[in-house]
Amino acid sequence: MKHLARSALCLFLFTASASALADPVNKAIRWANQHPSASTGTQHTEQKPLIIGHRGASGYVPEHTLASYALAVLQGSDYIEPDLVMSKDGVLLARHDNELGLTTDVSNHPEFADRKRTQNIDGQNLTGWFSEDFTLAELKTLRAIERIPTIRPGNARLDGTFEIPTLQEIINLVKSLEISQRRSIGLYIETKHPTHFQQLGLALERPLLKVLRKNGYDTPKAPVYIQSFEVDNLKFLSTQTKIPLIQLLEAQGQPFDQLSSGSKLTYAQMVTPAGLRNIARYAAGIGPEKGQVIPRDANGNLGSPTTLVRDAHAARLKVHPYTFRAENNFLPTDLRKGDAPQDRGDINTEIKRFLDAGIDGLFIDQPDIAVRLRQQH
Repeated sequence: MKHLARSALCLFLFTASASALADPVNKAIRWANQHPSASTGTQHTEQKPLIIGHRGASGYVPEHTLASYALAVLQGSDYIEPDLVMSKDGVLLARHDNELGLTTDVSNHPEFADRKRTQNIDGQNLTGWFSEDFTLAELKTLRAIERIPTIRPGNARLDGTFEIPTLQEIINLVKSLEISQRRSIGLYIETKHPTHFQQLGLALERPLLKVLRKNGYDTPKAPVYIQSFEVDNLKFLSTQTKIPLIQLLEAQGQPFDQLSSGSKLTYAQMVTPAGLRNIARYAAGIGPEKGQVIPRDANGNLGSPTTLVRDAHAARLKVHPYTFRAENNFLPTDLRKGDAPQDRGDINTEIKRFLDAGIDGLFIDQPDIAVRLRQQH
């Protein structure tokens, strides 16, 4: 009965108008702002595997918005994932990238037309509008839009509805929802482009720890993880906090900080048994691209598991692969249904295969699916 009630509520939120969806979120934020010291004193009490709402419930609502995070919680996510960038005046806020053109309506603001420029981000030239060129007050005049509208046209109906949230606003939302949901809700935070922001004099790490400490997330048992695709910022954080750290991995290439410093360290070296033991010196787990756990064959079909989960567990590392998405566009060839890339395929089989492989958690855009499958598994 509880599962049915939650499903009905999630369906209502998904099908509601933009104003109806925004209202309960705004009420929660107003309540949290009126009760800034409210906290459930929650600690790590993790179910297995951990369900992490990837950028919230981004399969249903534009990513990195308070509505997306709230829906992920209502669907049963254990953690929500804010990606953090920095404003010009040093405020941490949630965006997938510091370039704002794909996820906000900044291009519709003539007053910011002269902010568009080209700069090098992690070794690639990128043209657009960048968070570090805007104050928080200016960023608050922007509204979120769907990043992949051709794949998620339903999400695009909510374009222009939601603000860009700060980390503090996300924490306020989480603490209010912990009270109403009567359970722990974790933060799974990614620091985006840390070397880039360090070079600008806007390093993310110390301000992040300051905000977390202010809100009581400063112990090894607090419901929070910090993750990064780079290495050196995690090593630095390991000397400053007991918060569990997660080393994100890609299938190929190098962490940008290693490339820029002249190091020869590659992601391929990091997933060897010796590389995993090195990671374990500063991190509690890894976040591999899911193809590193179960790759696809030459035809794009789901293949057989690698030894990565076993090797990581031997090094006492947790394994939280990314990113599970229900649409055909993101699924193995043999699990797609129909020809339309935006249609849903057989994500159930994919997730079950990964659960059988022994993963400790997963990032997913549609958290309700993973929560249901975990209960069955």
